[in-house]
Amino acid sequence: MLGRITSVKDQIRPSERKLADFVLSHPGEVINLSMAEVARRSEVSEPTVARFCSALGCKGFREFKIKLAQDIAGGMPFLDQDVLPDDGASGIAGKVFDRTINTLIGVRNNLSASMLDKAADILASARRIEFYGSGNSGTIAEDVQRRFFRLGMPTVAYCDPHVYFISSLSLAPGDAVVAVSNSGRTRDILDSVQNALTVGADVVALTRSDSPLARLATVSLLTDVAEEYDVYSPLTSRISHLVLGDALSICVALRKGKTLHERVERSKALLKENGGLRD
Repeated sequence: MLGRITSVKDQIRPSERKLADFVLSHPGEVINLSMAEVARRSEVSEPTVARFCSALGCKGFREFKIKLAQDIAGGMPFLDQDVLPDDGASGIAGKVFDRTINTLIGVRNNLSASMLDKAADILASARRIEFYGSGNSGTIAEDVQRRFFRLGMPTVAYCDPHVYFISSLSLAPGDAVVAVSNSGRTRDILDSVQNALTVGADVVALTRSDSPLARLATVSLLTDVAEEYDVYSPLTSRISHLVLGDALSICVALRKGKTLHERVERSKALLKENGGLRD
């Protein structure tokens, strides 16, 4: 919840932004306050508090407080320990690890098991899977594609917007696309996903909630991680998408069952005969 507040803060009304700042600064206090007390302490109206909860996907103030309490119980997210230029090596390492760990905890706690199952079903039965991503997300798309390639599935990863735009038009029912985008607003990705859907392919998206990509995809696995443009900020969105890709590939591998296991064992044996496994 705290991560979600951080990610939407720049997109909400000024009064709600004022409330967001109060919650981020006093999360432990907020869970013990009434709506009226939160409104008074943050100097906003009670309707503003209600709108704020709704913008975060909560049915009301009570549900908002429950999710906030769960956040706190699971470990406070890394919010106020940005890496500074004069931090020593030990301090930098600690901050990077803490921020990454807490981001992963937040993504795990908000991950929908039913959506992960649905995505795995789509990919396990797909005739062909194409992975799309631009920039940093393109690197992630390539890495996740390699996970599926090792399962013996027909896959390819494209990072060039022109290439995946054209390729998406060549798909057909029974094919699938995995689209990676932290913002979920990249025009080239959205156009290509629309192409894939138009020709009957399914789309699994790794993106943030309430984004155009999340709304467009057949299934969306959500990672509400703030976009980090500061050179001193660790790219936790990248780690989150990679871990989700790992979880997805394992779910698909289990659906492939004994046949896949036997094929992997044969591959390992052949690699060993030819000089062993290589990095």
